[in-house]
Amino acid sequence: MVVRINSLADYASKRFRRAGKGYLEEYDPFFVAIDSARREVEAQGKHFVSFANYDYLGIAGHPAVKAAAGTALETLGVGALASRLVGGERSTHHGFEESLAQFLGVESVLTLVSGYLTNVTTISHVMNTHDAIFIDELSHNSIICGAKGTSATTIVFRHNDLDHLDALLREKRATYRHVLIVVEALYSMDGDIVDLPRLLEIKDRHKSWLLVDEAHSIGVLGQDGRGLCEYFGIDPAQIDLIIGTLSKTFASCGGFIAARAPIVEWLRYTLPGFVFSVGLSPVIVAAAHTALQVVKKETWRVERLRQNADLFIELAREAGLDTGPAVGRGVVPVLFPDSHETLAASRHLMSHGYYVPPIFQIGVPKNQPRLRFFLSAAHKSDDIRNVVGLLARRPNRAAFSTQAASAAT
Repeated sequence: MVVRINSLADYASKRFRRAGKGYLEEYDPFFVAIDSARREVEAQGKHFVSFANYDYLGIAGHPAVKAAAGTALETLGVGALASRLVGGERSTHHGFEESLAQFLGVESVLTLVSGYLTNVTTISHVMNTHDAIFIDELSHNSIICGAKGTSATTIVFRHNDLDHLDALLREKRATYRHVLIVVEALYSMDGDIVDLPRLLEIKDRHKSWLLVDEAHSIGVLGQDGRGLCEYFGIDPAQIDLIIGTLSKTFASCGGFIAARAPIVEWLRYTLPGFVFSVGLSPVIVAAAHTALQVVKKETWRVERLRQNADLFIELAREAGLDTGPAVGRGVVPVLFPDSHETLAASRHLMSHGYYVPPIFQIGVPKNQPRLRFFLSAAHKSDDIRNVVGLLARRPNRAAFSTQAASAAT
């Protein structure tokens, strides 16, 4: 029997309860206004540190970035005002895309207003009926939604299990016209990386295309932060589509596609998420372009990030914390046995001025809740030592709940 819920509000409430609303009744760590939280904590003479923001190279507050955004605002205004195809683009769009392509070592780049949108629109546009998309089981939601948006068949392989991918391709490749393999360079929830040399061998042997999502790896992997290809010493031309974001290392907002020139030229005139969407704001372009220049000039930032991430994962493992398969770069999770314990740990850290929201119910398997730490070149070693120490010495959930209740009264 089908139960009908006539009210959308009632339906939303029911879905929210299923998504884990009950966990938030004791403590809600989400949607914290971190600028206000920082002011309030520091006004009390305390220290506030966020491990929840992916400003990997510590560029978001860089004076040159802020100055460039201010100048663009004064000279070009706020918005792009239209789709670049039908309304014309700003003079800064093309220059930024050329600079980004040169940095990545690719022929061409196309920028879009959202990193999430970039995966969704690219995957759903490139693949069609009689095609197949092979995706990692821990793929980002934008990849999953991109696959759902096409009539192509989606086939899932076990996380980072390239033997499984190879076996599936041997079994199924001949059935489909075109095949696209989709992976992430640095997985945003587990902090592990894909074996690109092996993946390229599989891709070529099975005559497939490859899309690599480098949202979390550019600025993080490789000596100069150029991403997965630099990390493995591989020519980026071997990858058909590289997807990236401007909201992490480049400290602004938006996404981009990097590929050979004929591919980008085709997408420039046909990609729905680009053609039917407004272009990047000139303020965003200026900020991201200047951030890119900072990355190239202040090369010490990539090394500082590596040192901070190495320190975090070394201390965490020495303390007996479960960091899963993380390689110890920009993203390092700390896993907990259940959601309540994860929430209590997050609350414990926040009470000491460290903001690390929990990840559970949405985005990760329900039996693998975690605190996800984004490491930055801006973090100080003392903050890393302190936050790991607080986690290692945290009270159990019952004890912490008692302490919190006593403090509230």
